[in-house]
Amino acid sequence: MSQATPTPLAFSLSTNWNSERHETGEAIVDEIADLGFHALELGYKLDELKADGILLRINQGAIKASSVHAFCPAPLYASSGHPELYLAASLDDDERTMATILVERSLELARESGARAVVLHAGRVRQKKRWFRAPHSEIIIDALAAAGADAPIFTKMNTRAKSVRNRIVTNHLNALRRSLDSLLPRFTAANIVLSLENLPSWEALPDENEITTLIKEYNTTALAQWYDIGHGEVRQNLGWCADNATIARELAPFTCGVHIHDVAPPATDHLPPGEGVIDFSRFSFYANDTTIRVFEPHPAVTPPTLQQSLKLLQKLWRTNPPILPNHT
Repeated sequence: MSQATPTPLAFSLSTNWNSERHETGEAIVDEIADLGFHALELGYKLDELKADGILLRINQGAIKASSVHAFCPAPLYASSGHPELYLAASLDDDERTMATILVERSLELARESGARAVVLHAGRVRQKKRWFRAPHSEIIIDALAAAGADAPIFTKMNTRAKSVRNRIVTNHLNALRRSLDSLLPRFTAANIVLSLENLPSWEALPDENEITTLIKEYNTTALAQWYDIGHGEVRQNLGWCADNATIARELAPFTCGVHIHDVAPPATDHLPPGEGVIDFSRFSFYANDTTIRVFEPHPAVTPPTLQQSLKLLQKLWRTNPPILPNHT
């Protein structure tokens, strides 16, 4: 008897890839489904009209929703959607309140679409020194690209950044806790997971240790890590964390979902898998029945390239069976 062909490993695709190229949510869904993706993540670039069109297609059985990336749908007054319009870890109570209101809207969309998780950028430490102000730490990245990881200027800037972060992060984590105190009962009632994403900058929080602390502290299935492989690679390249794959493996028991994209060193991310330097075979532990796997490529990535990357991951992770770490 011939063996049955195994079912391809299921992957989702973020609508951030194509939502700005289409006028309707229906067209967004149709293109994603035609590429072979089993589900989609409703991205923060969606407006209400496009989100409604996607819901229509979901209800028609055309595709499933894996996750919602806050803040989705984007508020009407915003010129464009952005995941950090407001921060749940802000020291400003009004900003935190707005963040929780918009997260609750994303939760409602997750409930309507059948998504299992809401992905959130929780926050960043803030201070006044001018050279720290560049978003995503471009100044440190430029220093690394120009001088190299061993250059004194890069080492000095990195040391200063870590010192500043350590000095002021506690207040932001406590502010995040106040937001979680408000949000988590709602997520628990909805049976949906609030997943805090790792971000590729020194000032972002929670980091690898902080997310573990928070998850253990709250001890609820409504709170989890969302591990972004590309962001982890950037953090590794810039010296803000240890080996990317090792950290991802250690956090796997606390991880609800993963964003998948490649990186060209030191920090050019959101490339399709296969066009950067990440060895995705080291992340085969994500080929399990519980982890949400979401491709998050740059909008400029072409459909044929994206299809090729999907097939690459389906083959690579099926031929490298998942091995999870033992945690006691």
